[in-house]
Amino acid sequence: MVRYSAERAVHSSGDVSWVVIDEDWGLHEDGVHYLTALSAAGHSINTQRAYAGRIARFLSWCADEHVDYRTISLKDLIRYKRALQATARPGSKRHEPQLIVGKTVDQHLIALCGFLRHCARSGRIPEATANQLSEPRSLHLLPQGMPLGESSSPPIVRARLLRANTVERPIHVLDDADVDAIVGVIHNVRDRFLFHLLLETGLRIGEALGLRREDMHLLPDSRSLGCAVTGAHVHVRRRRNPNGALAKSRKARHVPVTADLVGLYAVYQAERDRVAEAEANDMVLVNLYREPRGAAVSYSNVRDLFQSLQKRSGVRVHPHALRHTAATNWLRNGVDRDVVQRILGHMSPHSMSMYRDVSSTEMRAAVEKAARTRS
Repeated sequence: MVRYSAERAVHSSGDVSWVVIDEDWGLHEDGVHYLTALSAAGHSINTQRAYAGRIARFLSWCADEHVDYRTISLKDLIRYKRALQATARPGSKRHEPQLIVGKTVDQHLIALCGFLRHCARSGRIPEATANQLSEPRSLHLLPQGMPLGESSSPPIVRARLLRANTVERPIHVLDDADVDAIVGVIHNVRDRFLFHLLLETGLRIGEALGLRREDMHLLPDSRSLGCAVTGAHVHVRRRRNPNGALAKSRKARHVPVTADLVGLYAVYQAERDRVAEAEANDMVLVNLYREPRGAAVSYSNVRDLFQSLQKRSGVRVHPHALRHTAATNWLRNGVDRDVVQRILGHMSPHSMSMYRDVSSTEMRAAVEKAARTRS
């Protein structure tokens, strides 16, 4: 049977992309065409990597089942969904393999639907193949800010048919003991600065890796830099970066930083200045302790770092957990939700719902406080 896989491709220009290949290293034309479209639409290299793997899995299943994806039926698509749900994820040394369920299955289905719809729009497969993926439905509850238009009747939208049931799980938030344990095993100032940058600003990892020295406005007054924002802050901008880092939001924003973080950045800068290869690189986060020295820190570098921190500290941690922790701490300390939304760079207030994990203790305190007010 033909097996497909996702592979990282480095172009002569130095740009990185992801492709789908077969066992003989032949490019899958439709898969590569779709991934190229994702790149052109501004999706991050991490998104391209994830979608490449999901498409490769789907194409391999089609080959195993003797199904032509170009004319695949809804019945076969449902069979593929069930096959995903019966697939075991590799287990660790301490844990048995677990089935792929819920949100992970839905992510695979989203990538699959996007792939087939793209192929249909570009004339690579029949439109009927993509049309069976959704059905028209009336949108009775409009998203916030969406105008109804001239018609008083609910708008008609295309709703995705192929989906998996998902269960919302509490977000992963670190407590003070977790933070102390992790900080205790960080051995250099660059990694310490990165950890506190994520924890104190709530930046996404792609935003942090995409920071350039010109974005670091750390003086009390930045008017000399042509910036009217008061106080120390960093600017988050969406741009192409040599390490593939990409800010998710297309709208630029600034995020205030604390005096402690400014001090930590100064210590990091002093160590950075000792590495001659780093001088010509405008990226804030660069390799100081590994080759190629002076090169921008990559997503894979960060993945290795956090895996090491987790192993040494015994605390489950990943970059996005620091974003969850920052948002949750701000909300628990009474910061207005609109302010937190602005800092995080969320366009929609609906994106804020995940960040506030209310504890049973807080709920009981609220009920008892209301009871005391009535008495």
